Amino acid sequence: MPIPNNALVLVVDGRKTLFFRNHGDENQIDLRTEAHDEREDRKDGDIKTDAPGSAQGSAGTGHSSYEETDFHQQEEDRWVKDAADELCKRALRNDFDHLCIVAPPKALGVLRKALHKEVEKRLICTINKEMSGRPIPDIERLIESETAAKAPAEV
Repeated sequence: MPIPNNALVLVVDGRKTLFFRNHGDENQIDLRTEAHDEREDRKDGDIKTDAPGSAQGSAGTGHSSYEETDFHQQEEDRWVKDAADELCKRALRNDFDHLCIVAPPKALGVLRKALHKEVEKRLICTINKEMSGRPIPDIERLIESETAAKAPAEV
């Protein structure tokens, strides 16, 4: 399905969130930036406070360590969930009728789990690709090619 005029486009990954509005129509996408935000990448020492835990086995003298939590991934997931919260607020304000999301696989999975029902109703396109660092014309071309491939063939 082509992206209609005034549709909202979210491009997100674990570090950057970009909101665009389509000022074009179904024939020509014209994305304009509405909002953008980028998270600072923190060092391990800033995130974690302790060494990984360990447990003593019931038999013998050995200890096994618990796998260390991936704090960077937790922060990236939190960032993506914040984008889902923003989409929810916008949907409940009727800020958009149609939505297209572009995100890498891991972020897209986190986002899908966090989407509100009102946002899901307006979702017309999801594209599984990392595009947050790309220029707007590249994003427009990707959306055009993905939506053209999914559009029903005209007779």
